[in-house]
Amino acid sequence: MKKTVFSAALLASAIGIVQPALAAGKPAFGDPVPVGDGLTLDPIIDARIRYEGVDQPTVDADALTVRLRTGLELKHARSHLSVLVEAEGTLGLVNDYNAFPFALPGSTQRRPQFAVVADGESIDLNRAQIMYRVKNFALTVGRQRINLDDQRFVGSVGWRQNEQTFDAVRAEATIGPVSLDGTYAIQQDSIFGSEAGPRRSMDGDFVFLQASAKAGPLQVKGFSYIIDYDEAFAFANSSQTYGGRVSGSVPLSKAVKLNVLASYARQTDIGRNPVNYAADYYGGELGLGYQGFTLTGGYEKLGADRKAGKAFQTPLATLHKFNGWADLFLTTPAGGLEDYYVTLAKVLPKVKAVQGLNANVTYHEFQSDVGNVKFGTEWDASLGFKAKKVGWLVKYANYNANRFGVDRRILWLQAEVAF
Repeated sequence: MKKTVFSAALLASAIGIVQPALAAGKPAFGDPVPVGDGLTLDPIIDARIRYEGVDQPTVDADALTVRLRTGLELKHARSHLSVLVEAEGTLGLVNDYNAFPFALPGSTQRRPQFAVVADGESIDLNRAQIMYRVKNFALTVGRQRINLDDQRFVGSVGWRQNEQTFDAVRAEATIGPVSLDGTYAIQQDSIFGSEAGPRRSMDGDFVFLQASAKAGPLQVKGFSYIIDYDEAFAFANSSQTYGGRVSGSVPLSKAVKLNVLASYARQTDIGRNPVNYAADYYGGELGLGYQGFTLTGGYEKLGADRKAGKAFQTPLATLHKFNGWADLFLTTPAGGLEDYYVTLAKVLPKVKAVQGLNANVTYHEFQSDVGNVKFGTEWDASLGFKAKKVGWLVKYANYNANRFGVDRRILWLQAEVAF
C-alpha cells in the first residue's frame, strides 16, 4: 500500500470538511417535515468517505472515494401511500485502483495495473418507488432496495459505494402466523454504476418467493429464487434455487443465549444457462452470547457438480458478508467451496465517549467441495463506533493463499453520516 499514509491523511482532512457541513443543521435536521394535510416530506442524506488499500504480490491499489446518496420521500397518512426518489453519486479522490473486474474497452476506470476496488465513479438513479403499506400488507413498485434474510441469496451489497437495486414489484403480507414475501423483477441494477457499459444493469426475469412462520423461539422459512438473465455474458448465472432455513435465539439462562442458524438449498440450471448442473448449499451456525460477547462457530458449503464442473452460485447476494472480507470467493470456484469459520464479537454499549462501540475477529479455513483442495486461510477484524452523527469504521482482511489466488491484505478506513 504505497500511498496508505497519504490517503489516510487525506481521509481525515476530507472528514473534517464533510462533518461540519452536515452537523451545522438543527438537531431535528433530517426528520420528516409536515407539508400538508396528512403529508410529510422526509429528506434522505447518506454521505460516506472511505479509503481502501489493497496489498498483494501482483498488484496493489489505493482508493479514496466519496459517496453521496440523497433523495426525498413523500408520505400520505390517509392513503397509506409513499413516493421515494433517491440519487447516488460516487467520486474518486485517489484513483490508483481498478474499478471494473471485467474488460471494458475505452474506459478510463478500467486500470488492470492496479488491484480491483469495485467503487467506480458514477451517477445513478438509485431508487424510484411507490409504496402502499398497511398493518399486514405492503406493495412496492419501482426501483427498490431488497434485502432478504442475511442477504446470502439476495441483497443490496450495501458495503460497496454504489449499491445494488432492482426494478421490481414486491408484495409482503402476514396472514395469521404466516408471513409471505414475493418479488418479480425485470432488471438488476449492479454495483458497478453508470460507467460500467453493459454491466451497469442486467435484464431478465427474477422471482424471489418466501414463506415463514414462528416455531417457538425459532423462525422457519421456505424460499425459492429464480434468476433468468437476458444478456449472453450472464447466462452462466441463470439458475433456480429452492430451500429452507431455521434461525433464532434460545435462552439458556438469564445471562446466556444460544443463537442458531441452519439452511439448505438445491440449485439447478434454468433458461439459457449452457451448463446442465445440480448443486447443494449447506449453512449452519451456533453462537453463544454472554454480557455483550458472542462466540460463533459456522460452516458453509457451496457444493459442486463433479460431472458438470459447475458450482453453486449466488450472483445477487451481498457477497462481501460471506467467505471472507478479502473477497476471494465472489464467484464460487468450479470445485465448490467449504468455509469453516469462528467469530468472536463484542459490543460495548456503555462507553460514554462513543456510541455503539463494537469489535469482532473472524478466522476462516477454505477448501474445495470436490477434490479436498486446501484453498487458504483468512483473518478478518473490525472496530466500529459512532461519535455524534458520524459512524467510524476500521476493517482489515488478511488472506493467506495455499492453492487458490495469491496472498491479499486489505485495510479500510471509513466515515459515514446518514439522516
